[in-house]
Order: sequence, then structure tokens, then C-alpha cells
Amino acid sequence: MSSPSPNITSVLKETRVFPPSQEFVAKSHVTAAEFERLRKWADEDPDAFWAEQAKSLDWFKPWDQVLDWSHAPHARWFANAKLNVAHNCLDRHLAGWRRNKAAIIFEGEPGDTRTLTYQQLHREVCRFANALKMLGVHKGDRVTIYLPMVPEAAIAMLACARIGAVHSVVFGGFSADAVADRNNDAHSKLVITADGGWRRGKVVPLKANVDAALAKSPTVEKCVVLNRCNTAVDMKPGRDVWWHDMMTAASADCPAEPLDSEHPLFILYTSGSTGKPKGVLHTTGGYLLGASLTHKWVFDIKESDVYWCTADVGWITGHSYIVYGPLCNGSTVVMYEGAPNQPREDRFWEIIEKYRVSVFYTAPTAIRAFIKWGDHWPKGHDLSSLRLLGSVGEPINPEAWMWYHEVIGGGTCPIVDTWWQTETGAIMIAPLPGATPTKPGSATKPLPGIAAEIVDKSGTPVPPGSGGFLVVKRPWPSMLRTIYGDDARFKEAYWSHIPNVYFTADGARQDEDGYIWVMGRVDDVLNVSGHRLSTMEVESALVNHPKVAEAAVVGRPDDLKGEAICCFVSLKQGLAPSDALKDELKKHVAKEIGALARPDDVRFTDTLPKTRSGKIMRRLLRDIAAGREGTQDTTTLEDLSVLAKLRQDDEA
Repeated sequence: MSSPSPNITSVLKETRVFPPSQEFVAKSHVTAAEFERLRKWADEDPDAFWAEQAKSLDWFKPWDQVLDWSHAPHARWFANAKLNVAHNCLDRHLAGWRRNKAAIIFEGEPGDTRTLTYQQLHREVCRFANALKMLGVHKGDRVTIYLPMVPEAAIAMLACARIGAVHSVVFGGFSADAVADRNNDAHSKLVITADGGWRRGKVVPLKANVDAALAKSPTVEKCVVLNRCNTAVDMKPGRDVWWHDMMTAASADCPAEPLDSEHPLFILYTSGSTGKPKGVLHTTGGYLLGASLTHKWVFDIKESDVYWCTADVGWITGHSYIVYGPLCNGSTVVMYEGAPNQPREDRFWEIIEKYRVSVFYTAPTAIRAFIKWGDHWPKGHDLSSLRLLGSVGEPINPEAWMWYHEVIGGGTCPIVDTWWQTETGAIMIAPLPGATPTKPGSATKPLPGIAAEIVDKSGTPVPPGSGGFLVVKRPWPSMLRTIYGDDARFKEAYWSHIPNVYFTADGARQDEDGYIWVMGRVDDVLNVSGHRLSTMEVESALVNHPKVAEAAVVGRPDDLKGEAICCFVSLKQGLAPSDALKDELKKHVAKEIGALARPDDVRFTDTLPKTRSGKIMRRLLRDIAAGREGTQDTTTLEDLSVLAKLRQDDEA
């Protein structure tokens, strides 16, 4: 067998191009000419470029140096400057008309609603910040937040930021053990939770999970409990306090603490494929600049927009594009608590129609679910308020992109397909909707100031059309500063693969127009007969078939080829699996991208194993495909029964 190529073979061909309309360009923040000016400026004089962008924030004290990179890979951005994130997200909006503007429009899964203006949100944050102080929380203390998607999640985050406490938000779908692990790694002093949260018509028992976690969390002294669902919970005297009791006793006067630009803002744990979760540490000034600037640029945010990002605050997307970026920009944010199909498959479209949402940001996983449920659900609602659509979380298949464009966007809304990571803090590669013609499936070009490149193992740039490793060659303000408590792992994971550059662990290619096509995690690359193929590209070919709703592709060991291509396929509603359809799909992939990519196995499944954030867990599928007993961590898996069903089918 030939030795494997060090690069990734790219086989996906996409020729459709969608330029922004003249009408959109005329009103956009960044035109093509402005984009080019910003890009050139950032390349030639990055310090001056970032200094100018940083003027969009309110600073209590200016910086001595834009970037101190003398202790690389540890960056100090806006060295010795002082600011406060909560001040930037709230206080500075209160002097003018924005104080009465809706900051958060909330809809609970059962249908309850609330709207908080900037003035009201400011008051709630100040009171809760004082409540935290009363409970003994000081600057630098770590606070775990384990809440449903309710306004109090944002209030808790901003209250921590206001006093300089470091928050660690844990997604409300995680188990008690996952909460305990994160408490212990961060040495959390306090936990903020709720009696429960609504999900698919049921109450998720958050407080019960916290009780189990706190039995294994020796550093936690206090627990604040929000009454969300009116369910009975055990309250431990001396440790547990009700949110509403604390708020009643707390003053609404709490000046924002001036904090160093490099003061830690939050720790957010990302699950690695192996080993314990990584506590990604983000700091204050650089992170806020990255989140707010990209929110304004990529979503072309206007004062009149009603903006809805469907992520959960437990993920980085929720941090950057529900809380910090939008509120820093004075935007109106929609926040929805529950599932997209509760009580029916049109809940999202109902919300868009109800609140006249104009900017909508969701994940390819959700889009593929919408396709599977059928066009009649969105077509039953008035979606004419939408002017811009976004995609986040993983590469979007071209056919899912086209459906999104035509059915949800009515063929007129630009789509911003965004690439970034928990570690990058903010969007790195995306179209600017008034400047960049889009191609279905491509995140297009790096944003101004982001020096992204595709290289081989030695760090040499690969030619257009070739696949390689996506790296970032220059520091950027919102980059992670370390892995909390494990700096050696930080250096090994991100800075050791190719000297002096940030290694994203994603494969990608660049086309002749300079557009970047992210091909998925390097771990998800197949090695077939000496060729390294992207699983994403094979998945896109499958999803392109009119009967397929969703697909996941993994490799299984093969004596002849090294790896065989194994496809797990979920069909559109009402369609039945058959051997004939298996053959049809194999031929379809071979026709779309070549005989090399022809699947060896096609397995039908009603649903795919996914994390609670909606990402397909391909590493679990690799075990099933190989016939191995599963040894992988399943704490992030949304529905364990999916895995059991796949194993049962495998044994049948």
C-alpha cells in the first residue's frame, strides 16, 4: 500500500456564487472596498489597526502597548489598560435613548415571555452583583453557572464580570459528574443554578444534579437557586439560598470594577475527544473587542435589528453572540429556552414571526433537522422580517446551505457561514455580507486582522485546491490565554504541531478565489488507499441526494485500503430504507466526487448520536463501524438510546 499523503485530498466541487444585492450593499457597514482597506491595514500595521478598533469600547484607562508578544504564546493585549465588560454592555447605553430599548426578549418553552430593557437589565445585574458580594464572592473567585436559557443566565454572567469574578458556565444538559469535574478543576467558590429548566415539555432537574455534584465539590461554599419551574427542591441550610431572597435584600447601586485588560473574564470547558475537558481561559479587553467587533461586522448589525442566536449560553457561541457581543453593541437579543420542535416543528418559525426577527444565527445540525421535518413548517409562517442568516458550529453542507437560502431566506437573505472555535473567542473566517460574494459550503475569507493560512505538516502553505491544516499565524485579541491550571497542555495542544503558529486541528483547502473551505476536524479525516479524504465532503455528497436528511461518515479499519468509508444516513420523513437505496447512495457519492470516495458501507438510522450542542459524535460512530466496544466518554451525548439502537442494529 502506498504511504499516506501528508495533506488532505479535497474532492468537493462547488461552483455556485451569490453576490450581495446592491440594495444590501448600499446599507451595509462594510463594503468590498472597505473590506480590502481594512485587510490591507491590518496586514501592514496590525497594532495600529487593532488600536483603532479598540476605540469602539469604553476604557477607564488607556493601554501602554497594543500587543505584548514577548512571552509567546502568551499574549497581553492592550497592556495595563482598564475597563469593565458589564460597563460596556450596560452602563454606557444608559445615557441616551437605548436605556429604554429592549435588551433581551425572552420566551420560555411553556410560552411565558419577558422583555428587559437596558435600564432594567442594568438594575438586575447590579443587584445580583451585590448579592454575590454578600455571599463572599470577591474579584478573581470562580463562580459556576448552571442555568437554563433564561435572562438570569446573562444576568449572572454580567454580575460576575461587574465585580471581577470569573464565571464558568456549564451547559444545563450536562450531568452531575460533569458539573463536579468543572467545579473542582476551577476551584469554584459558588454555584448558581435553578430548580429546573424546561426541555421538550419536561423539567430538567438542575438543582438535583447540583446537589449530587456538590457532594463531590469541596471548594463550593454557597449555592444560589433560581425558582424557574416551581418544583420542590431540597435546600441545604447554610449553603443554599434562593435567588429572589438575595435580590430582595440587595441594593441596585454597584459601580463597575475597573479591571485590567488581561483580567480573567471566564473559563469555558470544551470536551476533547480524549482526556478531561479543557478549561479555556478568556480575558477581558481583547475578548470583548473580538466579540463585539465581529458581531457588528459579520451580522451587519443595525439599531433596528431583532437578533436571534439559537445557541445556549453554555457554549462559546452563547457567550460571544447572545451575551457579550450583542449587548456591547446595544442590540436587541431574542432568548428562547427550549427545543425547536416543542410543541411542534414550527416553534422557531413562530418565534421569528412573532418578534419580527431580522438576523437569525443557528447551526447546520438544526438546519438539517428542519429539512427533515419538511418545508411546510416554515412556509406556514411569515418570515419576511429576516434580512440575514448565519450558520455556526460545523461546516455546512452546500445543499443545506441552499435550502436555508431558498426556504428560510426567500432567496434574498445573505448567509454568513462562520468558522471559529471556543479557543478563538470570536468569529475568524466568514463573509461580510455587504462585501463578500458567498459560495454554499465555504466560510469564504478570514476577517481583517486574522492571518489564517492552510499549510502542510512542515508549515509550508499548500497550493490552491489542496487540502491541509488550518493555522493562524498572528495573535488576535480574543485568543485564549491558556488552559486553566494546565499551561503545558495549552502549549502542547495549540502551539507544538507547527512552530510559532496556532494550530486549529481543522483541515481546510483554499480555492482559486482565496475562499477557505473547512473540511472538519483533522481527527475526522479518512485515510483511504493512501489518500486523506475529508468526511465532511463525503457527507455533503450524501446530503445532496434528495432522499437524505443527514449523514455522518467515519472510517473503519480495512486490510486492503487502510480505512473503509462507512456512512450513517438519516432519511427524510416518510422514506423507507432499502438495499436498493444503499446502492443508489454509493453510486451517487461516486458520481458526485469520484470512485475513490465510493462508500463501502451505508447504514440507515432514524437519528445520529449528537452532543447536547447538536454536533455529531463521530468518534462514537467510529467504534460502532469498527465493531469495537465503546470506551469513549459519553457525558456530552444528548440521547444514550440512539447509541444503544445503533449497536443493536449492528448486532442484528
